[in-house]
Amino acid sequence: MNSLSAQFRSFNGCVRLLMVQQFTINTAFYMLMPYLAVHLANDLRMAAWAVGLVLGVRNFTQQGMFLVGGTLADRLGCKPVIVAGCVLRTVGFGLLGCVDSLPALVAASAATGFAGAMFNPAVRACLAHEAGERRVVAFAAFNVFYQAGMFVGPLVGLALLAADFRLVCSVAAVLFLALTLLQLRLLPARRGTPSAEQSGVLADWRTIVRNRPFVLFSLAMIGSYVLSFQVYLALPLEAHRVAPGSGDAVTTALFAVSAAVAVVGQLGITAWARARWSPQRAIVYGISLMGAAFLPLVTADSTVDGRSGLLDWIVTLGPLLVSVALLGLGTAAVYPFEMDTVVRLAGGRLVATHYGLYNSVSGLGITLGNLTTGAVWDATDRLGHPELTWWILAVTGALCAGCVALLARSGRLHARPEPEPMTVAS
Repeated sequence: MNSLSAQFRSFNGCVRLLMVQQFTINTAFYMLMPYLAVHLANDLRMAAWAVGLVLGVRNFTQQGMFLVGGTLADRLGCKPVIVAGCVLRTVGFGLLGCVDSLPALVAASAATGFAGAMFNPAVRACLAHEAGERRVVAFAAFNVFYQAGMFVGPLVGLALLAADFRLVCSVAAVLFLALTLLQLRLLPARRGTPSAEQSGVLADWRTIVRNRPFVLFSLAMIGSYVLSFQVYLALPLEAHRVAPGSGDAVTTALFAVSAAVAVVGQLGITAWARARWSPQRAIVYGISLMGAAFLPLVTADSTVDGRSGLLDWIVTLGPLLVSVALLGLGTAAVYPFEMDTVVRLAGGRLVATHYGLYNSVSGLGITLGNLTTGAVWDATDRLGHPELTWWILAVTGALCAGCVALLARSGRLHARPEPEPMTVAS
């Protein structure tokens, strides 16, 4: 933690604000969203299809609008887009706690989704610009705050939920309102990308789509996002399979381990990788580790219950905990170099728009990957060979790493020349 504190202080005020902001964003988001489905189904007595609609609208709006959010940031500047996103989250979260009609809930859900689509690419583009040549270290520290917020949020939400769901929504909305006021006062105003101001939106999008190295890298990285998302899908399913009756507690432990790896180890992992590997090699090795993380589960076939002894619990849950730890290590190794690679492939031009398209591609990949993983899980379970799921995920990691390695070997991941820095708006 001393290293994190030293790195945090070494950056300028804008970078520090962006890191604290991301912790607050994730805390507010995850203190509410994990419990929204239960509120809609139990408190509001909504049908399952309606619950799915409300949740699906948020995800679809966010994933589908990332490119728009990034484009707005490049054309208007990051500050107004980040502020607008936080205002939308304030309104959306406030509405989720005080409305009960389906149209109003859908509108509130859409607002929260579009908010994420606005500030997500803008925050990363602003961080990349402000950090300059220290982008990799900045993104490593940023991920510590990101993961810490994901861990703290559900705990805070669970505590507030004991009083009332409306209190959870109110506190989350207040946090976003406070962020809005801080950003208005402290976030520096930067003009949009000059090339974006001189061209049309469609011309900008054509420029990015024609950036073949960037598009190929985005597609190659889909597998890594599918793998990292298994901490929310396949690993919790496995927790419930091997520990029926205690699956929720085991899943909470998995999230805790995943967050702990990022919070405690991220900066050390990044420094170690930078000292030994090129950015491309760090990404390849990190993804390889993410795929290999599922191999300990191949031989896991025992189950435990309340009558099992301590040794049985250790033997049964050991592979799960090892897998989530290795997955966290691989993700931590990849993330800073991955974010920096997007900037380098963009050549410093239309960075937010590049991040927007990158997020949309990865989001679509996660959706398709979840559908495929779920289908594979059901099929292998019916066949009586659940280990096949883990083999397929491991192979996915190997293929993804191989694709990135081929791009690096062909020279397609070399940095493009960057333009002059943006000037401060008067």
